[in-house]
Amino acid sequence: MEKNLEKTLDDVISEEGVIGCILADHAGLCLGVKGNASSDSAGVIAAIADQVAKLEPKSPTPIISLQNDSRQCLIHRKGPVVGAIYKDVST
Repeated sequence: MEKNLEKTLDDVISEEGVIGCILADHAGLCLGVKGNASSDSAGVIAAIADQVAKLEPKSPTPIISLQNDSRQCLIHRKGPVVGAIYKDVST
């Protein structure tokens, strides 16, 4: 499974505009990180995904977008794994 996670992280970080990515399990344990992302945020990312999913429990898993002047963070849960992708939006 570790090779699949590494490949996923490598594929994501190679996309244009992506500056970092992180994968966490359902409990917030960091499974992997690449680029400009911190493993310390894994727990917060998992918690955000859990809380937002409670807003509309009968809907499909949401994609959460957080943005400031320079970065965007996209969070999505797929099964037991939560992923966050950080993009540069300053250009």
